[in-house]
Amino acid sequence: MINQRSFFFNVDWISIMLFISLIAIGWFSIYAAVYNENAMYMIDFGTNSGKQLLFIMVAIIIGVVILLLDSKFFYVLSPVFYGVTILLLVAVLLVGRNVGGNQAWIPIGSFRLQPSEFAKWATSLLLARYISSLTGKLNDFSNVLPAAAILFFPMFLIMLQPDTGSALVFVALIFVLYREGLSPYFLFAGFMMVVLFIGTLLFTKIIIIAAISIVTACIIYYAYKKNKRIVATTIATFILSLVFILSVDFVYNNVLQAHQKTRIDLLLGLINDPRGAGYNVNQSKIAIGSGGLLGRGYLQGTQTKFNFVPEQSTDFIFCTIGEEWGFAGTATVISLYLFLILRLIHIAERQRSSFSRIYGYAVACIIFCHFFINIGMTVGLVPVIGIPLPFISYGGSSLISFTVLLFILLKLDANRMGII
Repeated sequence: MINQRSFFFNVDWISIMLFISLIAIGWFSIYAAVYNENAMYMIDFGTNSGKQLLFIMVAIIIGVVILLLDSKFFYVLSPVFYGVTILLLVAVLLVGRNVGGNQAWIPIGSFRLQPSEFAKWATSLLLARYISSLTGKLNDFSNVLPAAAILFFPMFLIMLQPDTGSALVFVALIFVLYREGLSPYFLFAGFMMVVLFIGTLLFTKIIIIAAISIVTACIIYYAYKKNKRIVATTIATFILSLVFILSVDFVYNNVLQAHQKTRIDLLLGLINDPRGAGYNVNQSKIAIGSGGLLGRGYLQGTQTKFNFVPEQSTDFIFCTIGEEWGFAGTATVISLYLFLILRLIHIAERQRSSFSRIYGYAVACIIFCHFFINIGMTVGLVPVIGIPLPFISYGGSSLISFTVLLFILLKLDANRMGII
């Protein structure tokens, strides 16, 4: 029988307090983003702030229920959760509602369900179950391939919506594979692909090819007599790099959508359109910059009050915090996220069960990816790809999904002395 007193003290209350702090900041910020002097009630269920309060209540109830369940429940049913979300991702392509160019929502009355949000924790659970069941090393190709399939299947379905932002979040889970033994060469290869992609867009192909040719020649010259294997690997890498460079234009012009290309061009400075495609980011930076050190004060933001920034209660909620609470407010929010992520890594490392440890790292990677990209796009450091700020942005699917993601880990951690 479970010792309820022991269980109560085993729950990581630091993480729960961070969770409560973030959802509270989110609720007040959403109210500020939709504030109307003629309708000052925070609990108005006809507004985003009122609806978010309902979502918060539902999320907390779900979190409590998760803490009351048996830890083995999530291990045993992880394939079922994954299968259901895959079916939902297929269903959204058939019966989903198109909003902003993405067919990513299934209408359920007045509520819109976004399956891609729930796919994140379901995929994390199945990935943790699979890797924890392995007897060999994860860097064996036969072991890596099923793990890659678990990740890329939901990614592929999400890309069909097309929701590039949500799909990219799954890429963050490669760091989970790295923690569990994946060769660092995969991470290096991914990094170099990004560098070559950006370099090919900024410079002519001749310059890029010449640069990698010089690097390749230097490596071959110094390694030829010492290690023939390095020479062979270098030549193979050079050939693959050439193929990749020559394919960038095709991918850029035929795979990416027009608005995605425009956002990349804006970020790289290839075009300047502050009144058009760059309007959102430009206004967001104005709002954050106008906050100064301590901000204009709660409900006093002019950029926020007069709706200069579109999607200000969802994707660009961070600029509301920046304008009204200034550098102090944004630094506080960033600190809370960093503290939470470090706490999650600490929780993951203290697990006796490999399933719990792997899932813990998946939670940390997903939250960090959302945090970094969302704040990055509000200040113009990354392209606008439309993903929410965890626990703060408006949205029922997002809040409930992140709550489930976090509280499953807290439940596993509360029972960490047991082996799943």
